Amino acid sequence: MTAFQSLKTMAMAILVATLVGCATVGHDFPTHNVDQIRIGETTRSDIQELFGEPWRTGVEDGKRTWTYGKYKWSAFGDAETTDLVVRFNQDGTVSSYVYNTTE
Repeated sequence: MTAFQSLKTMAMAILVATLVGCATVGHDFPTHNVDQIRIGETTRSDIQELFGEPWRTGVEDGKRTWTYGKYKWSAFGDAETTDLVVRFNQDGTVSSYVYNTTE
């Protein structure tokens, strides 16, 4: 295969991927564990044991936040999203959380 043919094949693959219009960000997490979260009781280590490593971490209103999520978009179908955002108190216990899904 010549360099031109290789480039042409790569361009065609990129075009097909663009036309399909699918993208997935994040990773799966055990959503069945959400009902085990207790505000003021569940700790960061409990959350890590229940859900694994967070996909994103950050700070909101001075509180540490962990985000678990999977977001799948398609140009030709409905988006499928699932996310859990957990906010922690200074002592490392859960201060609040939000769980949303389109499933």
